[in-house]
Amino acid sequence: MSNLDVISERALSLKPSLTLEISSLAQSLKQKGRDICSLSAGEPDFDTPNFIVEAAKKALDDGITKYGPAGGDPSLREEVAKKLTEINDVPTSPENVLITNGGKQAIFNLLQVIINPGDEVLIPSPYWLSYPEITKIAGGIPITINSSKGNSFSLDIEEIEKNINHKTKLLILNSPCNPTGRIIQESELQSIANLLRKHPNIYVMSDEIYEFLITDKEVHISLASIAPDLKDKIFIVNGFAKAWAMTGWRVGYLQGSSKIIKKAIALQSQSTSNVCSFAQRGALAAIKGAPKGIDYMIQSYNERRKLLTEELRQISSLSLEAQSGAFYAFPKLSDELPDSLSFCKIALEKEGLAIVPGIAFGNDRCIRLSCSVNTETLNDGITRLNRIIKDIT
Repeated sequence: MSNLDVISERALSLKPSLTLEISSLAQSLKQKGRDICSLSAGEPDFDTPNFIVEAAKKALDDGITKYGPAGGDPSLREEVAKKLTEINDVPTSPENVLITNGGKQAIFNLLQVIINPGDEVLIPSPYWLSYPEITKIAGGIPITINSSKGNSFSLDIEEIEKNINHKTKLLILNSPCNPTGRIIQESELQSIANLLRKHPNIYVMSDEIYEFLITDKEVHISLASIAPDLKDKIFIVNGFAKAWAMTGWRVGYLQGSSKIIKKAIALQSQSTSNVCSFAQRGALAAIKGAPKGIDYMIQSYNERRKLLTEELRQISSLSLEAQSGAFYAFPKLSDELPDSLSFCKIALEKEGLAIVPGIAFGNDRCIRLSCSVNTETLNDGITRLNRIIKDIT
């Protein structure tokens, strides 16, 4: 009997995260002495703000090191509910909130408790690469929905509706989007709300992890705020990793119907139990008065995103529409360039430039670059990218 014989079919079907794999490879090459410029990581380059760190330190000093409620620290659940009510205009009670080990576990828990084998999950492309895999783990079938034609990556409402059938259970939205940085507009959200009213058996998961990382000209709108009649059909996923530079803290949250949240808490009680107790105290400090205390990071991302966009648009073999959120650019490769995976391998091997192939996000003609690095690194990466394209073309 081989080792593979004892591995479940579910596990055999899983693909590792390509973004983490590339970041790990780049780090490994750097440790071996290679001159590496990485624009691959979806992680803030800032340290966690000091007021958050101090809150966690105080929690340690106060002995907040024991088990806690599986659903999360009551004070944090209350503050998240308050934030959703006052900032997102989504009336929420603590019973509608589950604190999770990062936003990824919020997604995992939700799909585990609402998806049955054979249920279909609609995922607009480009998408965050974990959505299809988490869907498959839950026994669901991921259905990719292409964007509207062009480079804007806007939702194709007609295409979404064409793919709805009796098996459709969930639609996943992500705004601002990873990898494109695009913000879903209110008119699109209104169309989605109308779809839900026509198809009452469908739920929506709205991933809003980058909500604060937007330009001054944009406004983040939660779907649930413009469709209060659908509040029990919409789930919000969010967390502290991106806006507050707390990736390693692993604190996220899920908001939605108290009936579903109760089941998700039961699931969490049988898997990870509570989120790290003192980390939750840091998150509590972060969310009080949000988004105060992170303005300097938001401004920096805006400046660097603008720089990255302007420089990429000067490269004739790439096409890119300016986006207004998150900290990514997702330019399209011209037809004279190879597919995204081949291009990124060449970039790493020849120039030591680590970027992520678009195939990981459902589009093999694009590449993802992150501006969550300092300006010097960003300019270095753009220079290397220019050299690669000139060598190929």
